[in-house]
Amino acid sequence: MTHGMQTIIYPVKDLDRAKTLYGALFGAPVMDEPYYVGYRIADQDVGLDPNGHRQGMTGPIGYWHVDNIAASLKVLVDSGAEVQRPASDVGGGKLIASVKDADGNVIGLIQP
Repeated sequence: MTHGMQTIIYPVKDLDRAKTLYGALFGAPVMDEPYYVGYRIADQDVGLDPNGHRQGMTGPIGYWHVDNIAASLKVLVDSGAEVQRPASDVGGGKLIASVKDADGNVIGLIQP
């Protein structure tokens, strides 16, 4: 089951500079670590990932929240998507993955 797109992650090269810019827009982050800075605005999570470019991110990715990431990946791949990032634990049991559609658009999945 999909619960909507509730997370967007931006790859950033200079985390301190990005924190200044996004902090001006969103206020204080709810998570501030060297590997990830996160903001919460209403029901939307916005993240800054300093490792995103090294992981193949070329721009922001919207993540759809799902109950079962493995089942969701299978449905997408069976429907023609190509796995860009296999499901991986990013801490605390939270799983993320991404696929590309036939036009190269990235679809992110997150299982809280």
